[in-house]
Amino acid sequence: MPRTDSIEKDSVSISFVVEAIAGVRARGRDPAGLLDQAGIPVALLGSAQSRVAAERFSALWLAVAAALDDEFFGLDARRMKVGSFATLCHLMIGARTLRDALKRAARLFGIVLDDTEVVPDFGGAAAALALQPTARARAAGRELKPFAHETLLIMLHGLACWIIGRRIPLSQAQFAYPRPARWREYTVMYAQRLVFDCPMTRIEFDPQFLDAPVVQDEASAREFLREAPYTIVLKYKDTNSLTAQVRQYLRDAAPQDWPGFDALAQTLELSPSVLRRGLEREGTTFRAIKDDLRRDLAIGHLTDTDLPIPEIAAELGFAEPSAFHRAFKQWTGVRPGEYRRSQAGGG
Repeated sequence: MPRTDSIEKDSVSISFVVEAIAGVRARGRDPAGLLDQAGIPVALLGSAQSRVAAERFSALWLAVAAALDDEFFGLDARRMKVGSFATLCHLMIGARTLRDALKRAARLFGIVLDDTEVVPDFGGAAAALALQPTARARAAGRELKPFAHETLLIMLHGLACWIIGRRIPLSQAQFAYPRPARWREYTVMYAQRLVFDCPMTRIEFDPQFLDAPVVQDEASAREFLREAPYTIVLKYKDTNSLTAQVRQYLRDAAPQDWPGFDALAQTLELSPSVLRRGLEREGTTFRAIKDDLRRDLAIGHLTDTDLPIPEIAAELGFAEPSAFHRAFKQWTGVRPGEYRRSQAGGG
């Protein structure tokens, strides 16, 4: 899978993988071959704590799209045929501003999807993109699945950021369904402020971005599409939150050299109490950030290198390999050796 080296390599919950192959199974097909093609062992599906590298999930997205001729995982009554996303990109670059580009995107989604309507709402204090079931879907009693909301929002926000060449921070994200078990993933995917059980799913942002000029062209669109969907999954993550600042600082140092909490607060020119409260408002802690980063680094080492497990443990700052084994099993549901063997065996 093509990727940009500057993009941070993260992991995603296995629950997204399960959702991504649900449409394949619903059509009576075995997804094992697609998982193998994406480098995701079938064995990982059995553990709710498992995670996969984001690039592997992106590869699965492409594999499922090719198998179903549907870039929307079979989530709509009508297929979003392969090539629809590329058409959308090329349509948007012909617009003058983000406002016009998003209106074009909404119109195209209205053509390629039967069940879901993208509704631009640019008249209030906050600009918003909303999702709602179409009249046809309501009449047929078809409800949008949460994974459909998640996928469309990722597409829309990723495209909006790309088309103007900079990240658009989301002030909040609302969802027309109860809080799912994987809701903490949303703080990375969308915004720190999340509201569930709302009348409509929508993401909100500062309306000043609507007048930002479109900066992409045919050449940059071709480059963007070569790395999609990996680019829209990760490239425009929020880098201004305290969580992102702490994570980036830790990524720039070897785990064994990570500072203590008070020293980190001083480096960020914050008091420990301000940093602690800020992270709590963002739904995390310093320890959780370190654990998540160690987990993602471990998955990367086990997936992409031949380093012996004791060396990986040492690189991640564990005093003993046994401590790394325990931590990795807690993170993913399997031991490091099992994870590496499942990767090598393709499931």
